[in-house]
Amino acid sequence: MTQQAETCSDAKIARIARRIDRPVVLVGLMGAGKSTVGRKLAALLGKGFVDADEAIEDAAQMPISDIFDRFGEDYFRDGERRVIARLIDERHGVIATGGGAFVNEVTRALILEKTIAVWIDCAVETLVERTARRGGRPLLRDGDPQEILTRLHREREPFYAQAPIRIAGENAPHLETAMAIVEAIDRWL
Repeated sequence: MTQQAETCSDAKIARIARRIDRPVVLVGLMGAGKSTVGRKLAALLGKGFVDADEAIEDAAQMPISDIFDRFGEDYFRDGERRVIARLIDERHGVIATGGGAFVNEVTRALILEKTIAVWIDCAVETLVERTARRGGRPLLRDGDPQEILTRLHREREPFYAQAPIRIAGENAPHLETAMAIVEAIDRWL
């Protein structure tokens, strides 16, 4: 890529970023790359980034796995909904959500109404490989990750499909996925 092409590309990204008038929220299964791609996307757009799971852990002063163990998934989802609502109200530029956040009806309605929702969709095989690199995923502790992720993909796909933008998040560099999101947002706006 020539320097002139990079400048044009940067100028186009800047024009798109100026048109974005609400947070961009990334949804999808664990391992889809929401946090890593979200950081790249925020940097491209010149906006702030926040990982909802990290914000939940900060608010609760404990790891998500401990919240699941001590209080259960329903309790966690209620806290997750409240934290995501706060992050949206604070107008963070890019928000990465946990894999189950968009399944909650109230959280999904809020995200669809007040943000630009982007589903990063990945093949189950990719998700299995990525989640194996990072332990501590409460939903993967008690069984075969391939089976669990296959079931979660099947169960959650109808919810994720409600996001107006869907991007394939396969084994491309995260910057490419972030660029694909920028281009998809441009078309959607």
